[in-house]
Amino acid sequence: VQLVESGGGLVQAGESLRLSCVASGFIFSNSAMGWYRQAPGKQRELVATITSGHSPNYTDSVKGRFTISRDNAKNTVYLQMNSLKPEDTAVYYCSTRFMGNYYWGQGTQVTVSS
Repeated sequence: VQLVESGGGLVQAGESLRLSCVASGFIFSNSAMGWYRQAPGKQRELVATITSGHSPNYTDSVKGRFTISRDNAKNTVYLQMNSLKPEDTAVYYCSTRFMGNYYWGQGTQVTVSS
């Protein structure tokens, strides 16, 4: 299983970013996917998930601002982040569960300045 994130960067508050995660090594279309984040000094937290049937779920702090989506033809899951806030600053990780184990990408840094 390999997960490779991209799309992070430095933006100002109110701006947008789109993260991408390209997956390989498992049947992507059959698998739920998730985006997590970890801010300095904090535990990793779940941001959003999407089922194999494209049903999304979000943590309360990002509802209405973030959108998770997937393109099974490209083995890619996205996280569109709008109206970014300084508290969204974190390393963002893509994740999936396969054969009972959780797998993570290397992460992509998102920094939001005020």
